[in-house]
This record gives sequence, structure tokens and C-alpha cells, in this order.
Amino acid sequence: MKLKENPRGLIKKVVFYMALLLPICSVAQKASLKLFTSCNCDRNYIRQELDFTSHVRDRALANVTLFIYDIVNGSGGRNYNLEFQGFGDYEGITNKMTYETTANMTSDDVRKGLLSKIKSGLLKYVMVSDLADKIDYTISQKGLAERLDIDFDDPWNNWIFEIRGSLNLDKESSRNEFEYEIGFESDRVTEKWRIRTDVQMNQYRSRFENDGEEFTSSKEEYSGYGSVVRSLSDHWSTGIFGGVQHNTYTNIDLTLDLRPAIEYNIFPYREVLRREIVFAYKIGYLYNNYIENTIFGKDQESFFNHSMNVQVRFRQPWGNISSVFSASSFLNDWNRNRLRMNSWLSVRILKGLAVRFSGDLKFIKDQVNLPAGSASIEDVLLQQKQIATNYEMGFGVGLSYTFGSAFNNVINTRL
Repeated sequence: MKLKENPRGLIKKVVFYMALLLPICSVAQKASLKLFTSCNCDRNYIRQELDFTSHVRDRALANVTLFIYDIVNGSGGRNYNLEFQGFGDYEGITNKMTYETTANMTSDDVRKGLLSKIKSGLLKYVMVSDLADKIDYTISQKGLAERLDIDFDDPWNNWIFEIRGSLNLDKESSRNEFEYEIGFESDRVTEKWRIRTDVQMNQYRSRFENDGEEFTSSKEEYSGYGSVVRSLSDHWSTGIFGGVQHNTYTNIDLTLDLRPAIEYNIFPYREVLRREIVFAYKIGYLYNNYIENTIFGKDQESFFNHSMNVQVRFRQPWGNISSVFSASSFLNDWNRNRLRMNSWLSVRILKGLAVRFSGDLKFIKDQVNLPAGSASIEDVLLQQKQIATNYEMGFGVGLSYTFGSAFNNVINTRL
């Protein structure tokens, strides 16, 4: 004899089986991955190696977007912030990851490491996509070893050094040019301190012959700069800057410069990869010894000057904007001043269309170093000496539009 099932028990069973089937149905309803990537990286390599997703050229066609923001780090490499955002079937699924490189890594090492991070970041989306039952993962022995507590002993104590040099020789029957540059840089970066030095030597020689007449040009520059900066909080920092320079082009036999500074960032420094509005104030002492007497009859002079710099930088999905405004003057004569505005803007207008603007404007009233007398035509044409000017300006604009197939993932670099 078959007993009649209790209706309440039947309802519980139906609810139980529906709860088991719901995630499966949900996965089945997920669309395939369509990824839009915005980065300063090797996109062709990513498209080629990341073959389990469709790569689209416009974010409006994507159901997963990846924006990668990068900035130079203390080791001479770069820090990358990866931000994933899901749309459509993947709405609400987000992921953030970081990736760090060093100056010793090759470009191939960098792109392989970045690709590995991208794969890890996409795992959230793959697990609920139509590829969910195709996932097979492994953890490398190196990855397991890195989980151990290892005490790293840095013999360089966070110091990075760079020696550079270049030599250029260009010769024709009536013209020859010779130039060399030698430089040395050091940089130490910790959470609290940044110490930098930069020493450089540069010489340029050229000779021209025309109708039996010979023209020669020469410029020399030797310089050394150093700075020590201390982080005070998540918004404040302070430091001291110093330098020495010899420059025949600017009529400087010897310059000594020493300036303490303080800086404030409206946003916490940990957000510097995405946005920053920074105010920096410097005040200090400057000593100039000139090669020739200046237009003011000086062969040497010293004075105090100060400057205010405001830097704005935003890196957003709609584009990037960077702007720097600086103002400086002598403390004993505010009429001797300099103003500068430098801006760069890149905006995505619509599908495939992007526009870029750049501009630089200077108002110059502090050229106390100009030599007395009129510059010869030879000095002007060969740029041997700096000449007076009230302003400098420049502007650039660029436009790009991409159209055609949005789903072609094939990479072919053959001739």
C-alpha cells in the first residue's frame, strides 16, 4: 500500500531541488566573455595569449572591462593597478589586483607577469561564464614556495643606481658635429624616505663651412642635483633640494641652489595611480656667477626665490588628464617672476573615437642671466646663447578613430 506524500514535504523537496538547479541555470545563462582592455602595455601579446575570451575594441561592446594604471616605483620598475568591472550578465562582479616590476626585468618578463595577473583577475568571471565547466588550474611549485616566510636580505638597502652615456658623431665634407653625455643617478625609496641624486656632463661641438667661411658652435653643461624627501603622513611630505650647475648656453659659470620644500596632496598618496591634486611650495637661496656680465651689469649675484607648483592628474575610464601650474619669483623683487601652465588631455568621445590635446605656456620675466650686448646672428642661428623672450608657447592636438571588426582576435605579424 502506497502512502500519500505530505504536501508540505513535497513543497520542501521542490524548493530544495530548485535551489540546487538555480546556480546551474544561472551559469548556463551567462554569455561568453567579451573583454575590453585599456592599458600602457603590449595589447597584441595579451590578445594572442588570452585566447579564452573575445577581445573587443570598444568598451560599449564589452561585458568585462579592464583598466590598468601604472606608475614608476622605487626600484626603477613600475607598479600596475588592475581594475576589472563586469557588465550585463556579469553586473556587480568586480576585481582589483596589483602587479610590480623592477628595472632588471626585460619587457618580455613584464608582459608575461602582467598576463598572469590578468588571467588570475578574470577567474571570477570565467567561473560563472559558459566556460565554467572547462576550468583546470594548477599552482606552481614556485608559487607554493613563495607562501613560506622568507626573510629577504637586500644588500643594496633599497638603493638603485644608474650609469648612462652616449656619443654622437656626424660628419660631412663641409660639416661635422660631435656630442657626448655622461650621467649618474641614484635613488633610494622607502615608505618614509626618498633620496635622489643626478650628476650629468654634456658637451656639444659643431663646425660649418660655407663659401670658404667657417662657423663653429659649442655648448657645455655640467650639473649635479640632489634631494631628500620625508613622508609625514598620508597627505603631507617635506624635503630639501640642492644643486650646482655650469651652462654656457645660459651664461652660467656656476650656480648654487638650496631650497627646502613642503607638499600636500588632497587625496591620499595610495590613490596616486588614479588621481592626485598636489600643492608644493619651495623657498630657498640661489647664487649665480656669470660667464659674461649680464644686462644688469652683474658678474655675480645672490638672491632668495620661492615657487608654488600645483599638479592635477586623473586617470579614469573616460580618459586621462594631467596639468601642472607653477609660479615663481624673487623675494626681493616680485616683478622678476615666471608663470608656467602645462596640460595634457586624452578623452574617449564615443565608439572608437579619441581626441588628445596638449599645451604649454610660459610667461618669463626672470632672465637675470642674459649677457650684456646684442647676440650675433651666429649665436642665434647656432643656438650658442640664450636670448631674451617674454613668453614661450606650444600646442598640439590629435584625433584617432578606429572602426571595423570588433571581435577579431587573430594576431598576424608576417610580412
